[in-house]
Amino acid sequence: MTAAGVIAEIKQLPRAEQSRVIQFALELARERQLPGAELARLAQRLTDTPDATEAQRLREEIHRGFYGG
Repeated sequence: MTAAGVIAEIKQLPRAEQSRVIQFALELARERQLPGAELARLAQRLTDTPDATEAQRLREEIHRGFYGG
């Protein structure tokens, strides 16, 4: 099933069930956030890399790790 399919199914749920899905999604996002030590390690790698492509990848990883998902 695709994300679009899941979203379409969620829209069909009663509000109480939609709330449960939202709570689950928020918990999942929190679980995917990286701990401070891991973020610090990525930040150090970002500082050390001369490669612009690698720097962009690390920025994106830090962003996902800080904000989740």
